[in-house]
Amino acid sequence: MNCPASNPRLPCRQKGAALVVAMLVFALCTALIVAMKGDFTRLYQRSANTFLAEQAYAYLRGAEELATIALLVDYDLDGEQETPRDDLGEVWAQPATPYALDEGGWLQGSLQDLQGRFNLNALTGGAEGEQRFTPAQVQFIRLLQALEEPRVSEQEARMITASVADWLDRDETPGPDGVEDDYYFSRNPAHRTANRPMASVSELRAVAYITPEIYAALRPYITVWPQSPSTLNIHTAPALVLRSINGDKDFSPLSDSDAESLVSYREDSGFSDLDDFFANPVFDGKRENIEDMRALLGENSSNFLLQAEVEVADRNMRLYSVLQRRDRQVAVLARASGSL
Repeated sequence: MNCPASNPRLPCRQKGAALVVAMLVFALCTALIVAMKGDFTRLYQRSANTFLAEQAYAYLRGAEELATIALLVDYDLDGEQETPRDDLGEVWAQPATPYALDEGGWLQGSLQDLQGRFNLNALTGGAEGEQRFTPAQVQFIRLLQALEEPRVSEQEARMITASVADWLDRDETPGPDGVEDDYYFSRNPAHRTANRPMASVSELRAVAYITPEIYAALRPYITVWPQSPSTLNIHTAPALVLRSINGDKDFSPLSDSDAESLVSYREDSGFSDLDDFFANPVFDGKRENIEDMRALLGENSSNFLLQAEVEVADRNMRLYSVLQRRDRQVAVLARASGSL
């Protein structure tokens, strides 16, 4: 288009400025749209992640409800028996089996008997008379020595056990081989003893003489209960825990072969009761203090650990729940969840 002859430059300049403004507006709109799209994408992704996490957690809570039902069914079945007990052949103890979900993915869960593990909170208290250790503390000394790797000597096991006892008791006076605040104040970082029962097995890592290697090896065989200590279930305890049951006066654990013999007998015919358990030949010549050990053992369980896992939209999440069964009621004592 040609410019007017009277003022040929003015109209062309105005049209050029208008074009530049139009291009700037277009560029600004484009930038805004790109920014808005990015914000929308992030918002959508966060919303989707939140929805999937909530969906996965709902499935996990469903697994917790199923575990509760299994424990109650077992309670009712035990009530029909002359001598009720909890063992590894019951419905709650079956291996985890993945269940397909309608929306895709799967859900699985398993229950473990926490009373098949050693309760750290049983280590509190002092021995009577000339004894330096209570029967429970003697059992823990044997359990430490039964570890295959790292090897723990009897003296090291005594020191660890005494330190745990001092960690749990309410006074500030260290017992023989034990330590109190004076020891922990010199550590880095400095801390104090708890002077109360443990609420989590992980507290053991803060106790004197517990190395990361000892804690890792001991972790599958120990537990804590916020309530009063309960007995160790002879029908569910693994072989290494069974090695800590010895009627001798000394601190030696049972041998590997003795523990495997107990497990084999339990799987084949099972122990009818505690008398049948201690009548096993592995205890021949090892019954001097058998009554002290008998008081620590039982055949029933009230505390269980649920480990549930779910996969939704190729994302995994786990739930850990400590369930306590009392008088046909199941309560959740602790719950933790996380993604994989």
